[in-house]
Amino acid sequence: MNRRQLLMIAAGSFLMRAQEFEAASIKPSAPSEMGRMRIGISMMPGGRIAMAGITVRLLIQQAYGVRDFQLVGGPDWLRSERYDITAKPAEAASQDQVKVMMQALLKDRFKLAFHRETKELPTYALVVAKGGPKLKIAEVVAAGGEGGSGGGGRGGQIRMMGRGRFEASGVPVSALANHLSEVLGRSVIDKTELTGDYDFKLEWTPDEGQGGMMKGPGGESAAPSDSPGASIFTALQELGLKLESTKGPVDIFVIEKAEKASEN
Repeated sequence: MNRRQLLMIAAGSFLMRAQEFEAASIKPSAPSEMGRMRIGISMMPGGRIAMAGITVRLLIQQAYGVRDFQLVGGPDWLRSERYDITAKPAEAASQDQVKVMMQALLKDRFKLAFHRETKELPTYALVVAKGGPKLKIAEVVAAGGEGGSGGGGRGGQIRMMGRGRFEASGVPVSALANHLSEVLGRSVIDKTELTGDYDFKLEWTPDEGQGGMMKGPGGESAAPSDSPGASIFTALQELGLKLESTKGPVDIFVIEKAEKASEN
């Protein structure tokens, strides 16, 4: 074997190690002393992760950047079994590199196999309502410049304040659309053509009959008539925005196989 071949083997080995965590621990979650499950995800500087009480479906969402409504197939325990997972890379890693390592972890420890499909499904288009937008331009951006630059704003955060309420600071409208996709269980596409970063608060009354997944226009009902508060569609109108029912291509993540990880 010549020197070139040895170098190629060494480079391939290094690349493989760089795409995997140096050490990872996976254990079934245990209820807390109060009988409640601890649930949390921490992505720490350098690429270390610490997850408590998460399902494999949630881990797949984190690793592949998909939402729950995009996941199809797989055994029932993917929704019910919860794990505590800690892992660290051999050296400092970016967020994208950590996602690749999480994908390797799923394939190695949970034997995940899948394929992707594209289907024409109901979606929502987020558009500007009649009367124009009523969003507040972000006051301060992360780099210390003026608001509305599109640079991520005051930390660029969306904070959940309980079920049916969240606040955002310094985020683009596309971030709102992404978050609405989680709430509605349907792909939401930003069609507002609004640029810049915004601060806003959104409050609504979840439809308990739908498990928090709201219905909408185009044949669906919003909040039930006896609901004490506004539906999410009404709440969006207060921001000068609205959702329109449409159809479009949606990426679907089809789970072919998964196995429970052995404790370590």
